[in-house]
Amino acid sequence: MIHEMKLQNNPFESIKNGTKKIEMRLYDEKRRKVNIGDYIEFKNLLTNEIIKTKVINIYKFNNFSELYNNFDKILLGYKENEEADSSDMNKYYSESEQQKYGVVGIEIELIKGDE
Repeated sequence: MIHEMKLQNNPFESIKNGTKKIEMRLYDEKRRKVNIGDYIEFKNLLTNEIIKTKVINIYKFNNFSELYNNFDKILLGYKENEEADSSDMNKYYSESEQQKYGVVGIEIELIKGDE
């Protein structure tokens, strides 16, 4: 199955260059349909470029704080000189949404060519 998701430019570029391996999302109805072995096509909201990834693993957590505590910040899309703070995700998902659905870290690998 192929899922479509939109991304801001910075996380998109981090996936494209191979450093971001964990996509963080609310574990809502749409994300509950994502399974290991599925594909995700990410669309860059700035450039409309699309990249294809394969889902390698799925990690479920109660909130983004737990997720951040389980992964290196580089895998989450931060640069070495940036501070990783789970409250960064609050601009996308409210605390009440996080409590209602939980959150998910989707481990992905970039697909090159027509795999």
